[in-house]
Amino acid sequence: MSKIFISCALPYANGPCHLGHLRSTYLPADIYARYNRMINNDVLLVCATDEHGTPIAVNADKENKKPIEISKRYHDMIVRDIESCDISLDSFTRTSDEAHYKIAQDFFLDLYNKDLIYKKNIQQLYCEECSKFLPDRYVEGTCSFCGADARGDHCEACGRHLEPTELDNPKCLNCSNTPVIKDTYQYFFALSKFQKDIEEYISSNNNLPANVKNYAGNWLKDGLDDWILTRNMDWGVPVPLDEAKGKVIYVWGEAFLGYISSASQWSKKSNEKWEDYWNDYAIHFIGKDIIYHHSIFWPALLKGYGCKLPDNIFAGEFLSLEGEKMSTSKNWVIWINDFIKDFDSDLLRYYLTINAPLNKDTDFSWDDFGRRVNDELADVLGNFLHRTFTFTSKYFESKIPDYTNPSKEDKEFEIAMDKVPSKVGDLISDFKFREALIEIFKIAKKGNKYFNDQEPWKAVKEDPEKAANCIYLSNQLSKILAICLKPYIPNKADEIAKIMNLKTSNEWKDASVLLATGHEISKPKPLFKKIDEEIIEKEKEKLYENLKSDNMSELISIDEFGKVDIRIGQIKEAEKIKKSDKLLKLQVDIGEKVIQVVAGIAQNYEIDELISKKVAVIVNLEPAKLFGTESQGMILATDDSVALLSPDECKIGERIK
Repeated sequence: MSKIFISCALPYANGPCHLGHLRSTYLPADIYARYNRMINNDVLLVCATDEHGTPIAVNADKENKKPIEISKRYHDMIVRDIESCDISLDSFTRTSDEAHYKIAQDFFLDLYNKDLIYKKNIQQLYCEECSKFLPDRYVEGTCSFCGADARGDHCEACGRHLEPTELDNPKCLNCSNTPVIKDTYQYFFALSKFQKDIEEYISSNNNLPANVKNYAGNWLKDGLDDWILTRNMDWGVPVPLDEAKGKVIYVWGEAFLGYISSASQWSKKSNEKWEDYWNDYAIHFIGKDIIYHHSIFWPALLKGYGCKLPDNIFAGEFLSLEGEKMSTSKNWVIWINDFIKDFDSDLLRYYLTINAPLNKDTDFSWDDFGRRVNDELADVLGNFLHRTFTFTSKYFESKIPDYTNPSKEDKEFEIAMDKVPSKVGDLISDFKFREALIEIFKIAKKGNKYFNDQEPWKAVKEDPEKAANCIYLSNQLSKILAICLKPYIPNKADEIAKIMNLKTSNEWKDASVLLATGHEISKPKPLFKKIDEEIIEKEKEKLYENLKSDNMSELISIDEFGKVDIRIGQIKEAEKIKKSDKLLKLQVDIGEKVIQVVAGIAQNYEIDELISKKVAVIVNLEPAKLFGTESQGMILATDDSVALLSPDECKIGERIK
């Protein structure tokens, strides 16, 4: 039996979890953890909310609250989200816990005393109005390299680190005052000393997947620079030096230690040593946006401290939504809590796993979700199980029949299903979660074909032995499915086991143990319901409405209203979007060009009455592809109604100020 330390990337306590978080990090970690527990490995699965940094402090300022209040609010939401998806964490704590503060400060002091952390004089932006230095998101401006909007010392668009002189038109987020450049000092971690160590760690570690090696390798090519490790802030882990009053450890300098502080708090409760798990085999499950941090910064910190480095770092790629990049600011996102209100969590776990390998970006599509649930879970898996259990109940008194004189077809099917547990287990061990799930569904499809070919509904009268053999083997496969599906859809797997009167479905080796003749099953019931097309269409419309309402509220709250380009447009053409009661595709003339706009107003207006009418249109939004139709602007509307202007009231293309 091996001990395994598994961690999930710490969710940032500045909002709830969406489907992208689940797909890249928490679900694969849970699948791996559940399987390893089933093969009797001793697993410690830990996580915590990451509660420091400027975004939380900025939100607290906006709401006139303390940062701890903001982080507590979202910590509770994140706990709800993770629990609702049955992520089997052993420990889920907070980086605002006292235990975390002590571990982070002790870690800092150890590196400081080894001269791996040192003080350095630098220049930073300072707001004279607010009388403070402006860390990270407290300052906004324009990247001098690419011209994109940038926050603090980093440009999201081009990925560059920005010195104070490289941020054009800087503004203090609190007061909009223009900050000045002022001398100060911060503490730096001597990352450059670990160039060879990290190169060796990346190149020699055969556990690391290709995307991690490639990302880290590209970063290492340019050489490692020493890394600023502190900020001038009140919110965070205070730097444990008398001379450093008013400074906190940078969130990426202490958040990693959330894995350790979470594990250490578990140790106190369990009286077991978390170090035993880490030293045996340690793996991080993360999203690809934080590969650099986990493959370079974190191993260097651990190396400096003298710890064993993680054995593996598994990074899931991104999830888009209806063909477009998810955007929480535009509400182009599906929140876990909203999804779970209407659908079983196992359906979500299945879809996010089967949709694509984790080492590739993939897309969430409502149409594809409905198709896979109906065609795969209901028609393949559910159909096989329900027919097996119903036939056992109806013709064999709910008992597993005898298996005698098997035919060639019986033996071939028996051999095929006997191979499944080991094949699936090997694939999960190799982090090929989708491929393993595909193998499970291959045998379920084969089970349906075998059942159809044997025609037990005929054989039960004409050849009872043939019918009995079919039902015997179908029940044996049902047991295999109950066990092999447990890491993926744990609730449905338990339901299968309950119908079959299995004491447990938690031991992987039991998949190879045959049910005894005469074993009695319980009353069968359908396990997977099909999703009506109308439900899927409503979810798609809801997604669009959320996007519309969020953008509108965001636009209305803009202080400088001149940033919003609202023009008078004239509707030239209008048509309904297929399978939608609300959405219309409009061609709107805004003067210099005609743009396409999707509007949710079909229930309020006939198409004929819209033609030639003038409307107010926001024209400087980023184009969005909505249900296969690109929308290049937004008509101002309230509760699905728009202000239709008479032709003589204003000129086409005129800007509303």
